[in-house]
Amino acid sequence: MGDTTRVQWFPGHMAKTRRIMQSNLKLVDCVIEITDARIPFSSRNPEMDRLVGSKPRLLLLNKSDSADETVTSQWIDFYKRKGIIAVATDCRSGKNINRFKLALGQLMAEQVQVWEAKGMHGRPIRMMIVGIPNVGKSSFINRLAGSKRAKVEDRPGVTRGKQWVKLDDNTELLDMPGVLWPKFEDKTVGEHLAFTGAVKDDILDTEYLACRLAELLCADYPDTLTQRYGISLEELPENEDETAGCVKGLELLERIGRKRGFLVSGGEINTERAAAVLLDEFRGGKLGRISLERP
Repeated sequence: MGDTTRVQWFPGHMAKTRRIMQSNLKLVDCVIEITDARIPFSSRNPEMDRLVGSKPRLLLLNKSDSADETVTSQWIDFYKRKGIIAVATDCRSGKNINRFKLALGQLMAEQVQVWEAKGMHGRPIRMMIVGIPNVGKSSFINRLAGSKRAKVEDRPGVTRGKQWVKLDDNTELLDMPGVLWPKFEDKTVGEHLAFTGAVKDDILDTEYLACRLAELLCADYPDTLTQRYGISLEELPENEDETAGCVKGLELLERIGRKRGFLVSGGEINTERAAAVLLDEFRGGKLGRISLERP
């Protein structure tokens, strides 16, 4: 089985997006960075701090309805201690979108006062929305804009691949394409992004991924595996070292496949099919609220 070590993932359009982002930062007042609440560390582009610089920033932990609520609270406290405002949202359900609006007002309060002192009453807050692929950026924008979603024309810097969206008289946003980074130096980061679907499955080994996910769930959310798949977690083999691969994970896949009746000729278990089911059900939220990373 392959692994996700040193995945090279920097297509030309992402390099272009990075350049567009840098050149358009001067047009916005703040940056809204969207991450996946299940993997808040891995779903943040490590280059973003350098790209954004001192520009005011708000962090959204999106897909929070799929994440462990207790762990998400720990992340919000963690960012608060670092001086970063973080808000848990779920754009599919619309949960906590109003909290985002309150947080945006808090973030920009001083700047709005400066504008008003200069006689710039009603000056809209212009924000840039950034995030890696598959964190729910489009859902978030559609939730905010609703039926009013439209490009704001006659504005410098409007090019293909990004667009201005007028939300109301007070806010406009600049939507940017999703941006990943040149490569994943950390194998775990690559795996976590692959679990959630931020990296396309066709460049990775899905059986290996599912084995790794099964091992994580066995360690942190064992009841999820036993209740969803009706399998026993007793007498599982241990992985002796990294070269041995996911011995425990493969055994878990075989138990899931056996319970689901995923058999091929000769009575062998179709672990490939079991892997696809585990990954699909995790991504679809059918395994419950799961966080893969803790602060």
